[in-house]
Amino acid sequence: MALTLSATEARRIALAAQGFGRARPANPGKRHLLSTIEALGVVQIDSVNVVSRSHYLPLFSRLGAYDRQQLEQLAWGKKPALAEYWAHEASLTPLSTHPLLRWRMQDAAEGVGVWKPVSGFLRSHAGFIDQALDAVRTRGPLAASELDLGAKGEGGWWGWSEGKRAMECLFWAGRLTTATRRGSFERVYDLPERVLPPEIFEAPTPDRADACRQLLAIAARAMGVATERDLRDYFRLGLADARRGVAELVEDGTLTPVAVKGWDQPAYLWPHARRPRSVKGSALLSPFDNLIWFRERTERIFGVRVRLEIYTPAHKRTHGYYVLPFLQDEAITARVDLKADRKASKLLVLAAHAEPDANTDTAHALVEELEAMARWLGLDAVEVRPVGDLAPKLSPSIRSPT
Repeated sequence: MALTLSATEARRIALAAQGFGRARPANPGKRHLLSTIEALGVVQIDSVNVVSRSHYLPLFSRLGAYDRQQLEQLAWGKKPALAEYWAHEASLTPLSTHPLLRWRMQDAAEGVGVWKPVSGFLRSHAGFIDQALDAVRTRGPLAASELDLGAKGEGGWWGWSEGKRAMECLFWAGRLTTATRRGSFERVYDLPERVLPPEIFEAPTPDRADACRQLLAIAARAMGVATERDLRDYFRLGLADARRGVAELVEDGTLTPVAVKGWDQPAYLWPHARRPRSVKGSALLSPFDNLIWFRERTERIFGVRVRLEIYTPAHKRTHGYYVLPFLQDEAITARVDLKADRKASKLLVLAAHAEPDANTDTAHALVEELEAMARWLGLDAVEVRPVGDLAPKLSPSIRSPT
């Protein structure tokens, strides 16, 4: 018979697997950053900088105030310990994961599924692609803006120049990789053999089935307990690849089938997952945090419906533009719409809303976390606007403007 877990047990396992419930280190350094990213398996990159770019936030949520330059060195320094590629979305992963994604690079090169436009551009602009590659090969690392080839774009996501499209398609196909990021987060491209350590670049390429199994195992370890859909989403795997991989991991004992009370789908337990009796601690969660990025799983575990409203017209938003859910011990008890006003050196709480699991400690715990985030961001104060049912309850030391 399958092991049965209560919903509470499953939630605690999931939180512990994601690195919550541990005391934050007094002085988090590169070792802490690397071990956290290893545990998570992948950290999503997002360029929106309303508060801080998203890839910095999951590490603050788990470790507290760390030096963001240390993450930049690990990701884009002279001797990187992380690789950048399309893992969940655009993501940072441990270097060892890079070979496990080569099948996706091959899919991009061959135009499999959603990658058809990439392959089409590579074929239709073959001569231009060769020029772009030769420019990087001879001139060294280049941003697309430095390429000086092809038609200029109008800017923005949908207005890429031909040079930018060429560089991105070569990146997705694995023929270029990210050497570093500059200024306004502009990607600088280089040849993989000049960026990746030899032991990674020259590592044998696992076949697709083996790579997917390994990715599913990383996902299972990072989530603790998960459904097949959860596991599949973590690295955005196809249905057939995920279904076959999960079955094989169950067969060899890597995953243990379990039933979770209240879940309407079978689940799988990472056998070595911690099973704490309780989880304590507070954290503000990036909307792209691993814990909550799969909205179906978030609602199943926490009973909270989380939606990203960045692309929703302002008058139709429920909670705000850049909303961070607040994790208080084992529940999501609030969410806050935040903005870093760097000119005024303030962290603005544009709205604060309580969730059904909020309690008498929520406002105080949230204030402490907001103040900690402001200090980490180098801001001098937190300012709360009188929007949302929780705003008036925040600490008297943070007063809404009159």
